[in-house]
Order: sequence, then C-alpha cells, then structure tokens
Amino acid sequence: MSPPVLLVIAHGSRDPRHAATVHALVRRVRAVRPDVRVETGFLDFNVPSVRGVLESLETEGVRDVVALPLLLTRAFHAKADIPAVLADAPPRLRIRQAEVLGPSPLLLSALERRLYEAGLTPADKSSTGVVLASAGSSDPEAIAVIAEIAREWRHTGWCAVRPAFASASLPRTEDAVRELRELGCARVAVAPYVLAPGFLPDRIARGAGRADVLADVLGPSPEVARVLLERYDEARTPVLAAAVGA
Repeated sequence: MSPPVLLVIAHGSRDPRHAATVHALVRRVRAVRPDVRVETGFLDFNVPSVRGVLESLETEGVRDVVALPLLLTRAFHAKADIPAVLADAPPRLRIRQAEVLGPSPLLLSALERRLYEAGLTPADKSSTGVVLASAGSSDPEAIAVIAEIAREWRHTGWCAVRPAFASASLPRTEDAVRELRELGCARVAVAPYVLAPGFLPDRIARGAGRADVLADVLGPSPEVARVLLERYDEARTPVLAAAVGA
C-alpha cells in the first residue's frame, strides 16, 4: 500500500524568494524520502492553491493525505486558516493535519548551522549574544513558545539569547540587539527564526543593522527537512492504522 501523500502547505508571498525557498525545501524532502509523494500548496499569492492540489489528488484516485503546515508555531494559520481549507476538501479524501514544525531540537541545530555559515564558530558561543528573531504573532501561545525556545537555547552555551519579533509583538530586533550590547556580550548575532525570505524577514535584517552577524533564514536546511518528515511520520501512523482496520 502506498504511503499517504504529503501535502506541504505554505503561506505564500508576493516575494518570489518565498516560493523558490519552499520548492527547494520540498526537493530536499523528496531526495531524502523518494518513496513518499510530496506536493506543495499555497494559502495565498502563489499557485498551486491548497484547494487545487487536493482536487487534483482526488481526481487521480488518491485517498490518504497528510497535510503539513509549513509553520514554526501554532498560530492563526495553523489553528484557523488551514483547518478551514482542509474542511472544504473533496469528501473522498482522508486528510490528517500534521503538527507544525516547531519547537524541535533539530530547528535549534538549523539555527546554529546558519550562524556558523555566517561566520561564527563554536568557540564564539560563550562571548556571543543571540537575537532569536521571529516573524511575530498576536497569538499568546506562539509568543510563549518563542520565549521558551530562547531560554532553552541559552543553556547550550551562548552568552545570552533574547527573543525578538518583526510584527505584532515586542521587542523588535534592533531593541534586542541593543539590550545584548548593554548586557556586555562581546558580539551580537541575529538568527532569523523564519523559513523563507519575504517582507518580515527583510524587516528582521534591517533591525540587525548594528549586529555583528546576521544569519540566513532556515530555508531548505537538512534539519528542517528532517523535522518535516518527522511530523509527517507522526501524523501518518493513525491514517494507516485506520486504513488497515477499514
């Protein structure tokens, strides 16, 4: 029996770098797990739409789908937008919504990978303060998760780690950079906790103007691909069990 189709659901953006990064990540996932069919759908701005992909799958005779939100926190899109789109899917499809990607130790590894690619070394950790810069959200749960990730990451040896947000919440990236300077960290690095380039990541980059190091977005890093497949495997088990028992 074929495994469920993995439908990666991305937000979408007018910025072409966003879709290009999503597709690069999906290509990496396909390379890691060639036995799994992976499709991509966008909530807005880009094509194909989630609805369009689901209709095509149903027409082909696909029955089992794992819909995976390409999101780092459980905010509005994961709690409302995506469930609403999936509820309107063709009725013959059996769809299970996977959990969002974060939090995960693998994502912390991806953040460190990006910082080292930007010029830091493990020997710099104890003297470097890091701004964990996320897109931001009005959802208190999402904000609390970012703050907890910052606290957890601090215990891995960095001088200090402070959360920051590009929208909806405070502090902003530039404020967190200034706080780490005042704290006495020898250098300050900004680690964008975002998956793809776009409007808010560009705002993070502008806020990092007085930092010593600005890392790249997480993008198609191998760790992100591994988390994505972990979430898929966690979600597909009940789907397969139901199918076997049917």
